[in-house]
Amino acid sequence: MARLAVLVLAVGAFGAFAIGCGGGSDSDSVSEAEDRIEQGLEEAKQGIEKAGDEVKEGFSEAEKATKEGLEKGKEEAKKGVEGGKSQTEKTIEQAEEEAKEGLEKGRDEANEAIEEAEKQAERYGY
Repeated sequence: MARLAVLVLAVGAFGAFAIGCGGGSDSDSVSEAEDRIEQGLEEAKQGIEKAGDEVKEGFSEAEKATKEGLEKGKEEAKKGVEGGKSQTEKTIEQAEEEAKEGLEKGRDEANEAIEEAEKQAERYGY
């Protein structure tokens, strides 16, 4: 928008300069100044249209980049969840294995205690 304001001011100043420096007041110089002003306005209009197209293109590219970033973030999050799930499963398996080993060890110790108790009972005649 700032470019547009500068461009309009420049065209206006140029038109005023062209009219003021014509050196005469005949219709040819006025007509030539009008032509230049119209040409300047047409160029300004084209510049504005081009700037508008560039802005639209910039928004389109930004939207595309945002969508790509969101998809990438979504995939990374999914991988993180899957990785966390895998780690959780490993932890559960390890805990189950440790519990199983603990039960086996406890059972073995209980059996040893029973055997020892039986031996002592035999010694005392029970």
